Amino acid sequence: MTAPDVTGVPTEPPRLPSRKRRRLHPAWIVAAVAFLALVGAAGFRAAPGVLMVPLQQEFGWSTTVLSLAVSINLVLFGLTAPFAAALMERFGIRKVTALALCLIGLGSALTVLVNQSWQILLTWGVLIGLGTGSMALVFAATIANTWFAKSRGLVIGILTAGSAAGQLVFLPFIAALAQNPGWRGASLLIAAGALAVVPLVLRWLRNSPADVGVLPYGAEEPVVPAADAGATPAASGKPELALPKDSANAAVRALQVLKRAAKVRTFWALAAGFAICGATTNGLIGTHFIPSAHDHGMPETTAAGLLAVVGIFDIVGTIASGWLTDRFNPKVLLAVYYQFRGIGLLVLPLLLGSSVEPSMIIFVVVYGLDWVATVPPTAAICRSVFGADGSVVFGWVFAAHQLGAAAAALAAGFIRDATGHYNYAWLGAAAMCTVAAVISATIRKDAAKKEPIAVA
Repeated sequence: MTAPDVTGVPTEPPRLPSRKRRRLHPAWIVAAVAFLALVGAAGFRAAPGVLMVPLQQEFGWSTTVLSLAVSINLVLFGLTAPFAAALMERFGIRKVTALALCLIGLGSALTVLVNQSWQILLTWGVLIGLGTGSMALVFAATIANTWFAKSRGLVIGILTAGSAAGQLVFLPFIAALAQNPGWRGASLLIAAGALAVVPLVLRWLRNSPADVGVLPYGAEEPVVPAADAGATPAASGKPELALPKDSANAAVRALQVLKRAAKVRTFWALAAGFAICGATTNGLIGTHFIPSAHDHGMPETTAAGLLAVVGIFDIVGTIASGWLTDRFNPKVLLAVYYQFRGIGLLVLPLLLGSSVEPSMIIFVVVYGLDWVATVPPTAAICRSVFGADGSVVFGWVFAAHQLGAAAAALAAGFIRDATGHYNYAWLGAAAMCTVAAVISATIRKDAAKKEPIAVA
């Protein structure tokens, strides 16, 4: 019962402002849509390996020519990433993502009209390269850094697995369509997959927590002094999204971040390791595994199925890597991942054949677990060392990843044309993985303390 006041009228106890409880934080909705967007963008990632043989059979183009188209794609895929991260800061995640998906769909759809080699360079290389570059793994880092204050490693792992899921969803269908009715049907499937996600992006992918009046997931609510409450953005119920002052021009911001990062040894260590990572995933296995298996008498659909299994275990491995990154030293994880990948590549020439043996299944499982497990620890180091610049720095590190992939894709195609097999490509990649493991192990533990980077 309430006590009466001086007038004798019972008074109600003071009520605290009611806070609307959300069953699900909006960050998880954004992460779910981002995952689907990465799945839609990943369709082309699996396509070159499946479509290379049909295109050679129809047009007589060499492996080197088609590898050049893939290399252009991978270069643009990488070099677009840091600028895309800055563009997302400037114009919003939603607009950039929707435009990127449209470019992927357009490039893939126009592929059905090609009849000259330069045209495949334009569609596979330029259009899809720009689109996938804007939807690169830096997109996952941007979502995690913007929307999550805790569990970032896990979120990056889940979003990175979206690329593997795209490979898993699309690859068997692409391989089947490439045989009947043909590679043109496969290209149209990729275009449809990318465009189907655009409405979801426009409806549900918010740019920042401020857009819906919340703090990032796991963030503590800031304490606003009563005297200042009327003069702060928090007074309106929406947290302020503060960006570095050089973010007004996306290109300038990306280049200024690169200038700052280039002075830090850790940046070059991450870039070198990630270049080798790209060479041994997208550049070699992603582009040339199916043609190499075909050289050994394995049907393309069977080889495509093996890569789909890689995609399944990549989901498990990347999410697990995100969980581990939140708990263990990221540089140790990187060294272990690279060394295991090198061992797998060393034995791959002995495993390829006309049929699938148990040893090949073991390789596929191990390689799948390791495929992009390197992303969460790399992104975590970028965030730790470079702070607010972390997403854009990761974009530049990812650019090195794709430059390595492009060089490996082109070099492997040249090796195949020159020698008639891929053996030297696999062995060279194994040696590079050992180099990456050593580089990663020597990243300084105290880099975050001794090499701070200003973000102003």
